[in-house]
Amino acid sequence: MREIKACIFDLDGVIVDTARYHFLAWQRLAHELGFEFSKQHNERLKGVSRMRSLEILLEVGRVRLSDREKLEAAEKKNKWYVEYIAQLTPDEILAGVYELLIELKTYRIKRALGSASKNAAMILQRLELTRFFDAVIDGTKVSKAKPDPEVFLKASEELEIKPENCLVFEDALAGIESAKNAGMLSVGVGDQEILQNADLVIPGFEGVDWKTLSSSINQLILNK
Repeated sequence: MREIKACIFDLDGVIVDTARYHFLAWQRLAHELGFEFSKQHNERLKGVSRMRSLEILLEVGRVRLSDREKLEAAEKKNKWYVEYIAQLTPDEILAGVYELLIELKTYRIKRALGSASKNAAMILQRLELTRFFDAVIDGTKVSKAKPDPEVFLKASEELEIKPENCLVFEDALAGIESAKNAGMLSVGVGDQEILQNADLVIPGFEGVDWKTLSSSINQLILNK
């Protein structure tokens, strides 16, 4: 029977809400390019790479840029984003995450980060969470965006745990699809209606303990 031996966490919206800083930076870029970029538009950017996010933003604004201008725009957005997240503190870790990471370490469940963010290492450092992760796979180590399974498969490889024994925590549809494409079980963190393709959905980590969570996952495994 398949057994969960590792947990892989997305970053934005799962461990910390840096999504609002991404939105502020993208919105600032849109304003500079002469159009409005709403929170509704921003939903399309969840879980995708920086350059694909830029392409979506340009589609929204019906703006055409050369390849060189696209690179400059992406770098400008990232510069603003880094300025915002440089102010992060451990107080911004989402409720229940810290406690679950401690529990997983106690149970000797391996832990990895699987994120498209190229700033993941810096964010973990700002949050003082680096020591909790056995592997960090981020945008500097992968070339394919979710829903491609590359980021999660690389985490599995680095942890030396088979994909079928990994459990992914994600808040985005593309991330849930990526986990499925990797042959991993997934827990959606957020809205049940939006994340209904996940194997299990929780509203957040507050009050969530590994014993209860693993029991639910094991039941899912038995029913598959």
